[in-house]
Amino acid sequence: MGSEQERGGERGGTDRSRPLPLVAISPARDEERTLPRTIAAMVAQTRRPLRWVIVDDGSSDRTAEIVEAACKEHDWIRLLRRPDRGHRRLGGGVIQAFDAGLESVDVPYEYVAKVDVDLEFSPRYLEELMGHFEADPRLAAASGKVFLAIDGQLVENFMIDEMVAGQFKVYRRQAFEEIGGFVQEVMWDGIDFHRARSLGWRTQSIASPELRITELRPMGASDRSIYRGRLRWGRGQWFMGSWWPYVVASGFFRMRERPRVLGGLLIIAGYFAAALRGDRRYGDAGFRRELQAWQRARLGRLLRGRGVR
Repeated sequence: MGSEQERGGERGGTDRSRPLPLVAISPARDEERTLPRTIAAMVAQTRRPLRWVIVDDGSSDRTAEIVEAACKEHDWIRLLRRPDRGHRRLGGGVIQAFDAGLESVDVPYEYVAKVDVDLEFSPRYLEELMGHFEADPRLAAASGKVFLAIDGQLVENFMIDEMVAGQFKVYRRQAFEEIGGFVQEVMWDGIDFHRARSLGWRTQSIASPELRITELRPMGASDRSIYRGRLRWGRGQWFMGSWWPYVVASGFFRMRERPRVLGGLLIIAGYFAAALRGDRRYGDAGFRRELQAWQRARLGRLLRGRGVR
């Protein structure tokens, strides 16, 4: 079951509380600018993970050096190095790194978290989130809501309550294994929660000050620009199997977010460009049918004025 340190101690100090039965995995590539702030947020948790594996996915900057320094101070943080593939491969590459990190875990666990390293979050994030899992045995995955600092203010990155933020999500291990883990594809963080829902599990992003996730850069901006990220979002919707009226409605809704108007148009353009090219789609036809049925119901609810949450 591990040493006394693994059960709760930190080298050079006393632990504030018992660690959670949770392992956290963080793919990272060239993240020296934001990584120290994410490490500080994780170290400050009132209930820390049993193990946090940060996977250096071929960085050319000081990412590995920063993680190594954190490992020396906290024996529950581990560094896993992967060779440089020569480019940032979003979607599938992130999950390849995540899977490698999870395979390296050497402690028993009941929950698994995927954590980006360009985030800040409350010291009570994990402790409060675990309270929701304990209260609901059918809760498969959960997260807080995501915010971005713009002009000195925190602006929410809207997501419906059934969705779970891919930036920092926690899964019950049983549910995670039932859905087969994350797919190594773009839109992995949409496919997973729909698969969990179709198997009778609940998923939720929870609005709470203690569960606020602050992004240190706009979603999608890691791949050259946020504009490219919005096009990729649209292509991902095509791949996942989304219903075209739902994507159009979603694109119009996202026009109010930055980059205003253009961002939503790029989502729609990305989807239809992929359709016209005949790009491949997620191979599970039953999943695509169930997804589209859910999207029709959601859009119908919106048109009947029953809200978007």
